[in-house]
Amino acid sequence: MDAAYLYNQYGAPLDYDLWKSLHKILDWLSRNWRQEDEGIWEVRGGRRHFVSSKLMSLVALERAVRISRERGLPSGEGTWTAERDRIYEEIMQKGWNPEKKSFVQVYGGEALDATLLLMPLVKFVGPTDPRWLSTLARIEEELTHDTLVSRYNVEDAAPDAFDGAFEGAFNICSFWFVECLTRAGRLDDARLALEKMFSYANHLGLYAEEVGPSGEALGNFPQALTHLGLISAADNLDQALGSR
Repeated sequence: MDAAYLYNQYGAPLDYDLWKSLHKILDWLSRNWRQEDEGIWEVRGGRRHFVSSKLMSLVALERAVRISRERGLPSGEGTWTAERDRIYEEIMQKGWNPEKKSFVQVYGGEALDATLLLMPLVKFVGPTDPRWLSTLARIEEELTHDTLVSRYNVEDAAPDAFDGAFEGAFNICSFWFVECLTRAGRLDDARLALEKMFSYANHLGLYAEEVGPSGEALGNFPQALTHLGLISAADNLDQALGSR
């Protein structure tokens, strides 16, 4: 829905038949977002209330409301807005750990998840919101080594049924981190982090899914999602540096 919103805004207006198809999906989401799931990483430790899943459900409904309002297209008769607001309040109440002073991976949990870096990128929170800055500091402390960001701490997070399996840092998460630094106004830190990430590309400037402990490429290669994160991080930093 975020992609549909951007296409409608910068590409071409969504046609009626496509909107009808999206309408059905949004109505389903309005009824089913409360369900537990396996999260964006599809962990195999059982269904949980993952904050990232609730976050993206909110994004879908919020973008649909925007499209409907800006284009005058038929909406969910207030249902989308009401459910969006319910998700927002629920994330703030159940996805925030007051003792840890951070948003967390699952409701009532303590473990972090790099998908929390999406919060300011999808405009759920402001990039300098105190809750967000506290969460960003926690992610730097617990999930970040130099500029490389892990998806989660396998010992603390929701079990993923891969005991003993090695996992490198996730490149998409590292680029999300760069963009979060940029949006928080930490431009020098963001620039250094991005330049360090450039060193992990191969001779063609391509990235794999992960980076190993010796800088080796691991996982899917080349990983399209990684490059999408690179483009977004570089573009946002370039604009911020240009206006400084």
